[in-house]
Amino acid sequence: MQKSLYGLQQSPRAWFGRFTNSMKAFGYQQSSSDHTLFIKHKEGKLTILIIYVDDMIVTGNNSIEKEALQTYLSREFEMKDLGPLKYFLRIKVLRSRHGILLSQQKYTIDLLNEVGMLACKPSDIHATENVKLSALSNQIPANKEQYQRLVRRLIYLAHTRPDLAYSLSVVSQFMHSSSEEHMKAVIRILQYLKSSPGK
Repeated sequence: MQKSLYGLQQSPRAWFGRFTNSMKAFGYQQSSSDHTLFIKHKEGKLTILIIYVDDMIVTGNNSIEKEALQTYLSREFEMKDLGPLKYFLRIKVLRSRHGILLSQQKYTIDLLNEVGMLACKPSDIHATENVKLSALSNQIPANKEQYQRLVRRLIYLAHTRPDLAYSLSVVSQFMHSSSEEHMKAVIRILQYLKSSPGK
């Protein structure tokens, strides 16, 4: 009875297998580096589809192919077109005459709020500037689960915040042996984010 109510564990895999076969039948190639990415080259033009659970993005420079793909997928699966991309995986997509802007401002504010640092004093410097972090055995250990969770959440911000890349590469080296000093460096990253959450 539970299986009929909630489905089988294999259901998502079976659905994705069916979706993959449908995309290949329509002339798309599945990427070997990301199995959720499908690409079609046609007459020198490119159409790309990427899927995440039940959300997908279709893009490219072949408007006729994009329309044909949408029609085909609507016939094969129950779906609807939500129009131009505005928000995907907590990344806001804004368009202007100058190009496309990706922002994770809401994600940043939500993160600061979740850790109780929405009202913290902002910092204009990066976390690891003039600070040498190391894994010494005589340091006070930090809460390992909290540290790992915070660093993982911050790493996701690096998609739109390349200014965090170096600091995050430093603090992520101590995921399995974090100390209070390492946690202070993570707190400094959060203070830096407070100074420019919409960057």
